[in-house]
Amino acid sequence: MAMILAAFPLRFVPTSLPRQRRLARYIATVGVLLIAAGAMAAPKLSLYTEEWPPMTFTSGKGTPDGMAVEVVNELLHRTGQSNSIAVVPWMRGYKLLLTRPNVMLFTVGRNAERERNMTLLGPIAMSSTVLLARSEDVLALQALGSDILKREVAAYQGSIFESTARNKGFSSTRETGSSEEGARMLLAKRVDLWVEGNIAVAQTLQRLGIAPDRVSRVMTLDSLDLYLAFSRGTDRNTILQWQTALRDMKKDGTFQAIHQRWFPGEPAPPQVVRIGLEP
Repeated sequence: MAMILAAFPLRFVPTSLPRQRRLARYIATVGVLLIAAGAMAAPKLSLYTEEWPPMTFTSGKGTPDGMAVEVVNELLHRTGQSNSIAVVPWMRGYKLLLTRPNVMLFTVGRNAERERNMTLLGPIAMSSTVLLARSEDVLALQALGSDILKREVAAYQGSIFESTARNKGFSSTRETGSSEEGARMLLAKRVDLWVEGNIAVAQTLQRLGIAPDRVSRVMTLDSLDLYLAFSRGTDRNTILQWQTALRDMKKDGTFQAIHQRWFPGEPAPPQVVRIGLEP
């Protein structure tokens, strides 16, 4: 019996170790497959933007273009995704952002209401909300003081510019379907003022064939950072992947190079923050 007991470990060890190693490899393989399956199971992100040059617009070839589109395409490449970008009216894209999970809309200005309803990642650009008028009327409007708040303002419907004008006390806003419509209303003397993001003014006038000196700034209402906005219920890992990719873009200089091509001489926002809803 003693001889059998002494011999048993000698026979058990060489036959057991390979089995243990095979079991360990099996568990590791299953773990990798489960992780991969989880990544593959992440719902596809629907991407929307609007006509707001030079940030986002439809090119002459019928494809999305603009500074923010170039940034998003680079983020898609870095996260290994091939999602297409749809250029839609702002109100449609914003409604989808508020009502469906796994939607990303860009670019979006930050305010308290939006922080309660979406996850904002960025900033990818800095802008200002400016109040504009026909150049010949600027001095008279500036002389009005607080009475300027009674003048009618053209504002892109549902935009951060419209809400900023109202928050500053402008009591009469005329909603427009695009930035171009606001510029046309101003120059047709249908309104006295037009509120817009400063980075879009020159491009908007150029697209309409309007000389830039026909419109001038009355005042700056607010500064504005622009973000990528993810809807409530968007896959957490997807948002975190985009955050890492954007941080890497800013670290290696790719983001700054894109920003410089579209806004020569303007400072690119260096930080990356995630604010609003916790994914």
